[in-house]
Amino acid sequence: MSFGESMDETKYWVGFNLIPGIGRVKFSLLENYFSGLEGAWNASSTELKMAGLDTKSVQSIIARRPQICPDAEIEKLGRYKVKALTWRDSAYPARLKEIYDPPPVLYVRGSLVTDECSIAVVGTRRASIYGRQVSEEIAGELARNGVTVVSGLAKGVDSEAHRAALKAGGRTIAVLGCGLDIVYPSDHVKLAQEIMKQGALVSEYPLGTRPRADNFPRRN
Repeated sequence: MSFGESMDETKYWVGFNLIPGIGRVKFSLLENYFSGLEGAWNASSTELKMAGLDTKSVQSIIARRPQICPDAEIEKLGRYKVKALTWRDSAYPARLKEIYDPPPVLYVRGSLVTDECSIAVVGTRRASIYGRQVSEEIAGELARNGVTVVSGLAKGVDSEAHRAALKAGGRTIAVLGCGLDIVYPSDHVKLAQEIMKQGALVSEYPLGTRPRADNFPRRN
């Protein structure tokens, strides 16, 4: 599942990523205080507070932790052929680490290589005929020149960009606003399968996360 980090440690990242309200800042606090997340996973409420977590976050961890089995979560990822990359993994995209709020865990179906030369091609779901044609031309030309085309698997411009990159024999990555066990929209299942062969589906959301409207701005 993970590159550059032991599976024993990765499973605790996956576990914490299932707890609401535990994001970049709190992951950093836990990792720094406990020198890894295994110790944090087994910590008492007092120890979690000593790490710098607020009362609400500590209560959330204490309440949700007994309901989560990290080993079972890793097994589930394996069934869906999903890799879990933490920001400590060498395979975690280097440029993603540079944004203000990088996701502590990135889920991947397919392959991530050195996609440093990449461009996002996104647009309206209700594209005109002209808009679709332009999207296809731009994405296809980029892919033919070795540029990875990144988009969101949505209807309209996004799907046209993915299909053009695939047709050109290039790489394309779809960033989802839901768990990777869900394809949204559902009529893009075949397209998603094709993308995994020539690129990857990626998401910061754990398996089982539904495509809620408020997930997509963050996905973008």
